[in-house]
Amino acid sequence: MDTAISDRAYVLSDPNGGAGLGVLDRLGREIVSGTFPPETRLPDEASMLKRYAVSRTALREAYSKLSAKGMIVARPKVGTSVRPPAFWNMLDPEVLGWHLQTKSPNEIAMDLYALRRMVEPPAAALAAKIRSEDELAKIESAYRDMAVKAHDEAELVQADLRFHLEILFATHNHFIGAFSALIHAAMISTFRLSWRGAAVAVIKQARLEQHGDVLDAISRQEPELARQRMEVLLDDSIRDVDEALGTR
Repeated sequence: MDTAISDRAYVLSDPNGGAGLGVLDRLGREIVSGTFPPETRLPDEASMLKRYAVSRTALREAYSKLSAKGMIVARPKVGTSVRPPAFWNMLDPEVLGWHLQTKSPNEIAMDLYALRRMVEPPAAALAAKIRSEDELAKIESAYRDMAVKAHDEAELVQADLRFHLEILFATHNHFIGAFSALIHAAMISTFRLSWRGAAVAVIKQARLEQHGDVLDAISRQEPELARQRMEVLLDDSIRDVDEALGTR
């Protein structure tokens, strides 16, 4: 794995983890999975203490954190209820992690690509306009690694992630950088699906060339062309995800 990834200090729970989960993680997963549906009250405190075999202090601390994440709300004389998903902080690392652990790959992939479609084409255009030579070199390095490591799925996915993140970082927008760090694990998951869907050699080569086309537009500092090429790349990539999910 390239040190550029670890240097960004991405922090997100392991979507494959599960052993030794605390009450916060267990309850968070159960809310996301629908064990406790939106707009329903959670069981009374005594029942929850028995369910999770924890102290009252631990349960209340979990409730406090879930409330801060927008997932539950406590009302006097009513009790604690699960809030509708529209109120959940999906960019919170734990909330996103619980979705990755409990939701279908298709649901996560489609939602993430819709978000990326809104963010990445304009980001590519901005990067083409204001990127530095050092930032361009990092994008080029990621692209070269993609080409060299095309036959190693894990290495290819990491290089692909670097390619897209370096474009985001080249916008000089600190909020975009924070956004990319938070959705790091979700992007890894969907990139893996995308490349599996593009497993046919000619399709994989076409996707590599599309990444090269985006790089070329950024290198030539042509914002509108960078925007258009990123749109095409993302639209074709989501079709690859559909192909991967359809053949499972």
